[in-house]
Amino acid sequence: MKFGGTSVGRPERMHQVKDLITRSTEPTLVVLSALSGTTNALVGIGEALAAVDKVLAKERIDTLHAHYLNFYPELLASPSGRAKAEGILKEHFEFLNILLKISFNEAIQRDILAQGELLSTKLFHTLLEELGISSVLLSALDFMSIDENSEPELGKISERLKAILAQHPDQHLFITQGYICKNHRNEVDNLKRGGSDYTASLVAAAIQASVCEIWTDIDGMHNNDPRVVDRTRPIAEMSFDEAAELAYFGAKILHPASIWPAQLHNVPVRLLNTMDPAAPGTLIKAEVAEKGVKAIAAKDGITAIKIKSSRMLLAYGFLRRIFEVFESFKTPIDMITTSEVAVSVTIDDLSHLEQIVEELRRFGTVEVDSNQAIVCVVGNQVAETKGAIQSVMDSLVDIPVRMVSFGGSKHNVSILIDAQYKAQALKSLNEGVFTW
Repeated sequence: MKFGGTSVGRPERMHQVKDLITRSTEPTLVVLSALSGTTNALVGIGEALAAVDKVLAKERIDTLHAHYLNFYPELLASPSGRAKAEGILKEHFEFLNILLKISFNEAIQRDILAQGELLSTKLFHTLLEELGISSVLLSALDFMSIDENSEPELGKISERLKAILAQHPDQHLFITQGYICKNHRNEVDNLKRGGSDYTASLVAAAIQASVCEIWTDIDGMHNNDPRVVDRTRPIAEMSFDEAAELAYFGAKILHPASIWPAQLHNVPVRLLNTMDPAAPGTLIKAEVAEKGVKAIAAKDGITAIKIKSSRMLLAYGFLRRIFEVFESFKTPIDMITTSEVAVSVTIDDLSHLEQIVEELRRFGTVEVDSNQAIVCVVGNQVAETKGAIQSVMDSLVDIPVRMVSFGGSKHNVSILIDAQYKAQALKSLNEGVFTW
C-alpha cells in the first residue's frame, strides 16, 4: 500500500492512513511519500546552498522546521509520543543545519531530498507505536538500489528485502520510504519525482505481493484530464499496457515507470482514493476484455525535430545514424514519423537540444518546433476497433495536427499539436470518442 504526499500531508490524514492499513487481513508493506510540500521545500534548501546563499538556506530550513513543529503535536497525543517526535525532528533538522557549515555538492543535495520520506515514515511509525499497533520500520536504503544507469536492481532488491522480512516472521505490518534508494556508489540517491509509486511497484514485484495499492487523492485513473475537461469519469479496469501508455503520456496519477515491475511479475495494481476509500478506483491487470477508446491524456513541453535529406531516399542505415545522435546524448524519443525524404521525432528533455541539432545538421536540414503537446488516445486494441480512428480525427478537424503516430501499438494513437490547442483537443475528443 503506497500513500502519497497529500495522503499523509495533514495529521488527520495520517490517522486515516492508519485506519486503512489496519483494515487489511494480509501481511502488509506500507510505502509513504514525504508530507506534501516537503520535497519542494528541500529542493529550495538545496538550491540556496548551491548558490552559497546560506542566509536564505537557513530561512528555508527554519520555515520547514516550523511546519513540522506544528504538525507533530496534532498527530500525537501522549507525552512519550511527542517526546519521540521531538527527537526525530531534532535529528533531521540538526543534519540540515550542519550543511550550512560545509561545502555543497550533488551527493549532499540527494541527502537533503531523502529527509522528507525519512521524517514522514518515522513520525507515522511513532503514531502506530503510540496507538499500540505493532509494526516494523524498514529503511529503504537497506534494500532499494539503482545501478550506474539509474535503473532499479530488481533482483538485488528482492533478495535483500526478502531476507529482511524473514527476520520478522511474526510481524504483519511493515513501513518504509518511497522515492529514496542507494546508487551504485552506495550513496543516498532517489528514483526521481513521483518515485514513491515506483518504489511501491518494485517492492510489490520483489515480494510477489497479491496486489499493489496506490492511494492518492483522486478516485482512480480518469478517462480525461479533470483539470481541463468536465464530466470525466474513473476507469474501472485497464491493462498494464494501457496504463503504461497513459502514465507516460501525461496521466498524473501514476509515475510512468511504475507499471513495468508489477507487469513483469503480474502483480495487479489498484488506484484508490484516500479521501473516499469506498470508491472502487481503477484496477490495472494483465488482460481486460473491453475494446475501444478508454482514455485520453496529454503531455506538455514537447519539442519536435524534423530532419530532411534527399540522402534518405533508398538509403539503409540512415535512421540508425539519426537515433545514435539521440543515444549519445541520452535523450529519449517520444514519437517518430517518416517519409521518403524526412524524419520527424519528438523529445521532452531539452538539456542537450543545441548539441543534438548541431549533430543532426550533418545529415540534412533541421527544423525545430517548440511548445508542442502530445495528445494520446488509449484503449484496448484501439488501432483495430472499427471507427475509432475516424472518430479521433473527426474530433480534431478544427485543430492543426503536426504529427500522427499510429500502428506502433495496438493501444495508442498519438497526435502532436501546438500546445495552445491542448485544452481544445482534450474537450473535442471527450465529446467525439466517448459514448455516454
